[in-house]
Amino acid sequence: MGSDARWPDEGPTHTVYLEGFYLDKFEVTNARYKKFVDATGRPAPMDWSGNTHSPDLADHPVIFVTWYDANDYCHWMDKRLATDMEWEKAARGANGRWFPWGNDFDAKKANVPQLKLGGTTPVGKFPQGNSPYGVADMSGNVWEWTSSWYKAYPGNRRPTENYGEKYRVLKGGSWINCSGYRCGISAPNFNRSFFNPGTKNNGFGFRCAKSLSTSP
Repeated sequence: MGSDARWPDEGPTHTVYLEGFYLDKFEVTNARYKKFVDATGRPAPMDWSGNTHSPDLADHPVIFVTWYDANDYCHWMDKRLATDMEWEKAARGANGRWFPWGNDFDAKKANVPQLKLGGTTPVGKFPQGNSPYGVADMSGNVWEWTSSWYKAYPGNRRPTENYGEKYRVLKGGSWINCSGYRCGISAPNFNRSFFNPGTKNNGFGFRCAKSLSTSP
């Protein structure tokens, strides 16, 4: 997990052993999230009109959701958010690859800023960019909330006031150009972003996970 090639918070590279788990193949879509909104009475995302999404965005990932929204949805589905460790394992496979598809960046394999599409795309639109385990859109489209707090990795000697139980980690990058944050290419599997769990915008979404001890 991690990398020693870029930002201080991405390293040092270290080995993590995990229990088996399931991870949703796709990010949660507007259509799936609407079932949650209708069943629970939770406020709809701010980009929806009234209490529903645009019909042409049904299979796009839901956006404008906070960490709390994502966490509650997954629990409602009898699932949970993945940890950042689980997420990274599902993206990197057994050989620690930089991107879900390999070690070389390829803007044609994901909805990344370099394509300049200007928004989300239907989940699974870039199957050539799937991870070794067949998981779609792990680079680009939307950043994905995880259950993990933004903390230093073991052995990290570059302290920052941001570490601790204040911010939640997001993984995967999105369609948005984040050059204003000086984040470089956001698509690498080891990249990690961190935000207040109450934050929501047009580049944040999520998918759910489930422990292997229970059926998917």
